[in-house]
Amino acid sequence: MSSIRSRPEPPRFALVDCNNFYVSCERVFQPHLEGLPVVVLSNNDGCVVARSNEVKRLGLPMGAPAFKWQAFLERHGVRVFSSNYALYADMSDRVMSVLASLAPEIEIYSHDEAFLLFQGSWRRDLKEYAGRIRSEVGRRTGIPVSIGLARTKTLAKLANKLAKTVPGFQGVLDLEGRPDTDRLLSALPVKDVWGIGPRYAALLERHGIRSVLALREADEQWIKKRLTVVGLQTVLELRGIPCIGLEASPPPAKSLRRSRSFGRPVRDLEELREALTVHVHSAAQRLRANQQVAGCLHVFLQTNRFKPEPQYSAQRSTALTQATNGTQPLLKTALGLLKRIYKPGYAYTKTGVILSDLQPEASRQLSLWEAEPPKREGPKGLMQVMDRINTAYGKGTLQYASAGTERAWEMRRERLSGAFTTSWADIAGVKP
Repeated sequence: MSSIRSRPEPPRFALVDCNNFYVSCERVFQPHLEGLPVVVLSNNDGCVVARSNEVKRLGLPMGAPAFKWQAFLERHGVRVFSSNYALYADMSDRVMSVLASLAPEIEIYSHDEAFLLFQGSWRRDLKEYAGRIRSEVGRRTGIPVSIGLARTKTLAKLANKLAKTVPGFQGVLDLEGRPDTDRLLSALPVKDVWGIGPRYAALLERHGIRSVLALREADEQWIKKRLTVVGLQTVLELRGIPCIGLEASPPPAKSLRRSRSFGRPVRDLEELREALTVHVHSAAQRLRANQQVAGCLHVFLQTNRFKPEPQYSAQRSTALTQATNGTQPLLKTALGLLKRIYKPGYAYTKTGVILSDLQPEASRQLSLWEAEPPKREGPKGLMQVMDRINTAYGKGTLQYASAGTERAWEMRRERLSGAFTTSWADIAGVKP
């Protein structure tokens, strides 16, 4: 008598999302901020880009211009911080490393989000295991996370939102087998669905599809006609049918951009050269880390179009004779393009570089004039040495002279916290 094999259980996705990530990073090394209203500002201390739950309850909107809400911030005793990108990037790496050690498969979706995939025996007591993941991330990094579990990535995103916003779920929600799933989805607006942007949300609402549940039950042909095949995949995902797989290795980037707004208007060409040098060096270092080379370089320059003053913007591109990731050849080309597009008499607010036509370094295409690939620099080559020193001792430890030393043009960050994880001078001390 042949044995009857049980039908294999479908895989389950988990979305792990760091709670108020930038604020949480600040609190890890400044525990006195716990329970206090905290916000983090964007470049040049412009707008609010992260809010603690205490600030959300006060009614401060995301994206609020700091100068317009200054009285509000002071009245409620809100602690205000400039964006500390070095700290946030390092804490993101730590969180993702912990998740990778606890899950069989992982897709890093953004700096504060990751999808996990569980199959086979991993499915047993998955909600309990998610709680263990949450506790372990908190113990090893200090960052609080919320976890949503479901059969598809789209449902996992929704489960995560509920886990984060409904206190009763205590940071973990598994939609599998819940008798109240329809009620939960009916309470969520359709705009909360992953992949439904403002334009599609407005279209759906005009046709009476206002909740996630209503979208799940919508007619497939109607959805395909108005939201294309991608929209239909979203509906199928809401029904528990996986259409979006895990991207364990995201496709390599096709371009790389580096730019930042200046802390004050810049008119002098020499200061623009300094800023562009910093951006080119940063972009080239990222290329080398990704083992890529660039075949095309773009330089741009612009004034502030929102101010009533003379306006000018320009961009110049060139194809590189040899695809490269070396800072020196990229910098020479970029500075030459900057000189060609610069016009005196304007107050510039930003310059930057875009590297495109990116190719794997190991298999880059040769130009017509190259008989063989150039010999790679050895492990002690100049670029490798600079990268290692800057990684070990902090960004900008070694730099090109054209980057300058004063850098009065740099982004304004008057409320910047310490580089607690990347600078010896800022490492937290322990008092006896």
